[in-house]
Amino acid sequence: MGAVSAPSVGGRGGPYRGGVTDRAASATATAVGSALRIGPLELDQPVVLAPMAGVTNAPFRRLCRRFGGGLYVSEMISARALCEGNDKTDGMAAFAPDESPRSLQLVGVDPAYVGRAVEILVTEGRVDHIDLNFGCPARKVTRAGGGGALPWKRRLYTAIVAAAVRAAGPVPVTVKLRVGIDDERHTYLDAGRIAEAEGIAAVALHGRTVAQLYSGQADWSHIGRLKEAVTSIPVLGNGDIWEASDALAMMERTGCDGVVIGRGCLGRPWLFGELAAALGGLPAPPPPTVGQVVPVLAEHATLLCDWFGPHKGIRELRKHTGWYLKGYPVGSPVRAALNQVRSLAELDDLLGGLPDVALPPDALRLARGHTQGPQQVAVPAGWLDDPWDDALADASADTTASGG
Repeated sequence: MGAVSAPSVGGRGGPYRGGVTDRAASATATAVGSALRIGPLELDQPVVLAPMAGVTNAPFRRLCRRFGGGLYVSEMISARALCEGNDKTDGMAAFAPDESPRSLQLVGVDPAYVGRAVEILVTEGRVDHIDLNFGCPARKVTRAGGGGALPWKRRLYTAIVAAAVRAAGPVPVTVKLRVGIDDERHTYLDAGRIAEAEGIAAVALHGRTVAQLYSGQADWSHIGRLKEAVTSIPVLGNGDIWEASDALAMMERTGCDGVVIGRGCLGRPWLFGELAAALGGLPAPPPPTVGQVVPVLAEHATLLCDWFGPHKGIRELRKHTGWYLKGYPVGSPVRAALNQVRSLAELDDLLGGLPDVALPPDALRLARGHTQGPQQVAVPAGWLDDPWDDALADASADTTASGG
């Protein structure tokens, strides 16, 4: 099996850890010290892996964590589906036995279901941290009044946040926001202040509106304004962090306390090692060659197959292969073959034939993952009439929303 069964990241191009050796990573953690505290959780790096549907499962979290410290969050889980014992949701909410801290993101539109879901997770000892999703731009979520549409209804938003904090007890609860529904309906400053008042442990802001989806540029100035408005808890920034230097620039420009990494780590789990290096004052390493990417991709495949089983695991890998090789001059036939790979043995053969080439400089910041937008935001009828009314969202609409 060669490269596929290899447990380390060593390969034809030598070991690649995003520029951080084990010794350097330890030194970096010491240099940064208590880099970020979220309630009782003390993280050695002010870095959070953003929940991403179909991506941030236990295997991917394990792979990213090995490169650098921080908080690694699950895929988005529907509060109601969790309460109802949905088998798919329970599987998505699973953690590896040695995973710590265990961080899970919930989405919901009903305070009762969100509170009950938090109670289940906490009383069963399943989590060390809960994040509430108020930023998802997916139509199936916003059309129910959830995700990025929900903070528009200030009273409903407050009730959900309060229910979660009350049920969580000592387990810290955080919120993830977008700037607002669109350019005319910003919600993040009210949402941040409400979260702070209700006992939320930290707030994260993606510098785009729901209407933008993933188009254009994230506006980091909103992160700075939120940091000025919310003063007693950490404020984290998210959006367009493709390199470690982007994280440093965001923290310097906005004063935010840490960063949330989304699309930037797709096919680049070593970004967390590069972040550890940058935060510790170490120079950025050169991008890995294909020969150094291959063993990381192979390890990812093995982790997925161990977790999901060989058939589902290899299917889960397919979407990642294009991200790993994005920008590398390896040829379209092998890309197509990798996108249809059927076994670890076939993967091993395909990876063994890849040329050990470098990443061209102009390919370093190529977008990976979602690029859609802008969009017309779908919300329930009458949702935008009054941000201060007592309207409730359609609670039945979020039963299948796990994963975004």
